[in-house]
Amino acid sequence: MPCNCGGGTPRTVIGYQLNLPDGTNRQYVTYQEAEAANQRAGGTGSITIVMQ
Repeated sequence: MPCNCGGGTPRTVIGYQLNLPDGTNRQYVTYQEAEAANQRAGGTGSITIVMQ
């Protein structure tokens, strides 16, 4: 099995951040999770893509 022990490009992790009007920020793995949390919070938040 080949070794991927550095020297390569790091993988980009994509997630979704829910930004609520009260200043709360929460991160989710899928857009569906972020949207569901937004709806539970009243649907007033915004969702942005997070890349790390």
